[in-house]
Amino acid sequence: MQQPIVGDPPDYALNDTDVPWVLGTQLTTRSGPIARAPEGSTVLMIEAHDFAARKPYHHHKLTLVFAAMRQFRDHLRNAGYEVIYITADSFADGFAAFFDDHPDARLVAMRSPSYGSERRFRELIAAGGGDVRFVDNELFVSTRQAFDEWANADPDDETPTFKHESMYRWLRRETGVLMNGDEPTGGEWNYDDENREVPDETWTAPPAPSYEPDELTAETAAWVEDTFETWGDTSVDSFPWPVTRTQAIEALDRFLDERLEEFGQYQDAMRADDWAMAHSLLGSSINLGLLHPVEVIDAITDAYESRDLPLNAVEGCIRQILGWREFMRHVYRHAMPALAEANQLDATASLPAFYWDGDTEMECLSETIGAVHDRGYSHHIQRLMVLANFATLWGVEPSELNDWFHATYVDAYHWVTTPNVIEMGQYGHGVFATKPYVSSANYIDKMSDYCGDCQYYKTKTTGEQACPFNALYWDFLDRNEDKLRSNHRMGLMYSHVDDKQETDELAAIRERVAELRTKAAEGRL
Repeated sequence: MQQPIVGDPPDYALNDTDVPWVLGTQLTTRSGPIARAPEGSTVLMIEAHDFAARKPYHHHKLTLVFAAMRQFRDHLRNAGYEVIYITADSFADGFAAFFDDHPDARLVAMRSPSYGSERRFRELIAAGGGDVRFVDNELFVSTRQAFDEWANADPDDETPTFKHESMYRWLRRETGVLMNGDEPTGGEWNYDDENREVPDETWTAPPAPSYEPDELTAETAAWVEDTFETWGDTSVDSFPWPVTRTQAIEALDRFLDERLEEFGQYQDAMRADDWAMAHSLLGSSINLGLLHPVEVIDAITDAYESRDLPLNAVEGCIRQILGWREFMRHVYRHAMPALAEANQLDATASLPAFYWDGDTEMECLSETIGAVHDRGYSHHIQRLMVLANFATLWGVEPSELNDWFHATYVDAYHWVTTPNVIEMGQYGHGVFATKPYVSSANYIDKMSDYCGDCQYYKTKTTGEQACPFNALYWDFLDRNEDKLRSNHRMGLMYSHVDDKQETDELAAIRERVAELRTKAAEGRL
């Protein structure tokens, strides 16, 4: 049984009338109620369809969720469980159908990380004439209780603040991962400064894993295409995501064997012709429950100890799972519901249409959006420093960008995107971000090969073919001066703003930005 390793695991037993209920993001037999159920137990799964019609979700995302649920159903049945698998328009209909046939049953399920889900499920189950017991979610490294005790977190604090680095060090100490006694392995807590190299033209990325879709997955993909209004590539032949635990383990093994060694130094780099680089591509499997984060961390550390792997690669990958993923989960818990609608820079612009159609001459955005369209994926720097960077400079209302990420990425759920997009990406709340993560074309040029083929000039700020990122960057600082100038991390930036004010350059920049907004409205950006 795989359980959290920081904090006490939940201690509970199932009685004769308890039925484990498995959500579509809890596809594991290694923890939770299923792991505690006797062999041959009855298990409930509800495939509710109404959520899939609420947004233009990526075809691959819906295919992944529904195919993985159906594959897990068949796996449980083959393992001897009696699976009640209900397909319904909504969870309300599914609960009503279940309790009509099993009026004396009580459901037992792990809590979903999504805000308000437990309350809503209780209401729906009560309306269906049933009862439910929710237990702690065991698909993370740390428990809620352990984090709250460490952070001395006040559940009534409406404006909490947290720091990732201190939490990451706490988890390293608690787990012993990459530790030498009380000190970090290698003497440093992170090696982020060694993970910012850009490969030259001779570097060839390891082959990205792919899986031949079986009949069930192919049928699910066709059903999704026929049933829902989706976005993105609908070809099952280009679907690269694991839908079973066997496939997820294979993906983990291939990452360890073929990709981990080079992951570190190039993890922040971007190349137009390489959607995967040396990234793990394991996020969707972890977020569905097909892989447990603890087993991934253990596998990475085992590989480090048995092979001569670079410490910067190993630590960088573990920091994303043990550090950032855990941090996002706990920040989301404490900052919701305010976080979802946070907008401390008062951004009001609509998301440009090219986020949906990719029709822009900006090479970095066109290529990145194209990659998301094809597979529902781009890596973390493309998400932060291309997509969120542009939206922040443009002044997009944060919840609108959050909706886009939630709909288009295969590994995205509300608890994942909301702190990443609204806070980290757009500096919307203040719960942990200490400054906006924005840049001009200079950063994108430094970390990618996009600018070489772009129609816009990366070195120009104004003029017809000047890169939009440059004028938008200075305009962003100018229009948010009242909120940002006092930020001690923004001092250098505002010294340059002062220089531009003295030379009247800002007037030309504002004129250029007005032109860009007109071009965007006309579909010519």
